[in-house]
Amino acid sequence: MTRGARIALWGLSLITLAVLLGPLLWPLEAGAMNLTARNQGSSFAHPLGTDQLGRDMLARLLAGGRASLAVGLAAMSVSVVIGAAVGVAAGMVRWLDGPLMRLTDLFLALPLLPLLLIAVMLFRAPLSAAFGPEMGLFILIVGAIGATSWMGTARILRGDVMALMGRDFITAARAGGTRAPAMATRHILPNVASALTVSASLGIATAILAESALSFLGLGFPPDFPTWGRLLFDGTESLASHPGRALWPGAMITAVVLCVTVLGDSLRDLADPRGAP
Repeated sequence: MTRGARIALWGLSLITLAVLLGPLLWPLEAGAMNLTARNQGSSFAHPLGTDQLGRDMLARLLAGGRASLAVGLAAMSVSVVIGAAVGVAAGMVRWLDGPLMRLTDLFLALPLLPLLLIAVMLFRAPLSAAFGPEMGLFILIVGAIGATSWMGTARILRGDVMALMGRDFITAARAGGTRAPAMATRHILPNVASALTVSASLGIATAILAESALSFLGLGFPPDFPTWGRLLFDGTESLASHPGRALWPGAMITAVVLCVTVLGDSLRDLADPRGAP
């Protein structure tokens, strides 16, 4: 592992520990309002200041990190599952290869951000009514991001699976009467685990950026459910007078995406040493 990858791993670990353990150690709650302490600057009681409702910005930043990381992990899981299913099926079954790859090309050609906006506009109210405002939006945003970010995983796995199908152990498994589902789980997926790991790591960064974009446009989570994207959107209203409200969540988004991207590149190099510089 390179020095940059080790630094990225340490940075991501520290951020993850901070957002997971910080709310347990920091006494102030993210939603607690104190109108007498509105718009305060940095102090011992409020290291990052307070917002227009007197809410502690450090508590909101930590709570927003948990929400953003949860969205990133959940959306990444959805995209990896869909991408793996499409890629493995296209690589193993010849007659499925053409239709599935054309479907992948179709999704690649779609403008994803407008598609996400349309999905949020159409399904926000029904899902919020069925599961509650916060859980309904979480399911909607995770599902929408995961369903529109699986194409890279599918293309990578298709190529790897097609290369594996010509190997001797696959031929022996076929001759032994192994069925396609068993072959996929026993022989194919273990041999493409490295590619899946790389796709998963990069998918977290993609999901966090997509959620931040939706929240920045005002179509993400409500104001009382902070995410880094929502905090960035709220902070732009007072950017001139209180720039820290936007700079801190923006810095956290940048740091996490940068760390995850560097780790993904390092994992790719470890999985394929011949492609490493």
